[in-house]
Amino acid sequence: MLKKRIIPCLDICDGRTVKGINFIDIRDAGDPVDLAKRYVQEGADELVFLDITATHENRKTLSALVEKIAMEINIPFTVGGGINSLQDVSLIIKAGADKVSINSSAVKRPLLITEIAKEFGSQCVVVAVDTKFISNEWIVYVNGGRIPTLLRTMDWVKQLEESGAGEILLTSMNNDGMKTGFALDITGAVSLAVNIPVIASGGAGTMEHFKEVFEYTKASGALAASIFHFGEIPIPTLKKY
Repeated sequence: MLKKRIIPCLDICDGRTVKGINFIDIRDAGDPVDLAKRYVQEGADELVFLDITATHENRKTLSALVEKIAMEINIPFTVGGGINSLQDVSLIIKAGADKVSINSSAVKRPLLITEIAKEFGSQCVVVAVDTKFISNEWIVYVNGGRIPTLLRTMDWVKQLEESGAGEILLTSMNNDGMKTGFALDITGAVSLAVNIPVIASGGAGTMEHFKEVFEYTKASGALAASIFHFGEIPIPTLKKY
C-alpha cells in the first residue's frame, strides 16, 4: 500500500506564489523559494509547482525559478505549466524536477504521455485533470480551467492510465479554494477506476478533510495550497493528526 502523502502546491503567476478560488480571484501568497524551503523543514512529502498561466500565455514554464527551488529542496518535486514536448520535459528535469505535470497538452495530443513515459519512465508523468461537475456530469477542462472539453472525466482517466501516465492529479474545480472538503465522489470513483496513484486536490479546509479523503477514497496523496501558505494548518500538526 502506498504511503499517504501530504503535498503543498505552489501555483505560480509572474514569479510569485498565488492562490485563487474556483480558479479565479487570484491573490498573492508569497515567495515560492521561501515557501518551498519552509515545506521541506515542516516535513511535506512532496512539492508541486504549477505555472498556472504558462499555457494561457502560450509560453514555457519558468525553468530558472524551478532550478532555484530544486536547489533548496530534497523531496520529490513535480513541475507543470506550458509543457508541450519532450524537449520541454528534458529542460524541466535538467532544472531539477523529478516529475512533470501535463494537462492541456495531454488533451491536445495524448501520444505525448506515451512519449514521455518511454523516454523518462512512467513515474515521471503526472497528468493533471481539472474537472467540473456541470449538467450532471464531471467534465475535463483545459487552459488553466478556462476551457471545457468534450471529455468525460471517467473516460479520460482510464485513457491516461492506458497511455502510460504514472500518476493523476485530480482537481475538482467546484471545490477549489472553497475549503469545504475534497470532492469525495469523483475522487473515489477515479481512484477506484485506475491502478495508478491519484492525488486529490481542491477544497481542503480542515484536518478532517484530509482524513476523509484518505478514509473514503483510494487517493494516495492530498494536495492543498492556501491553508499551508497562510499557516492555517501547519504540516507537522496535520501529519501528527
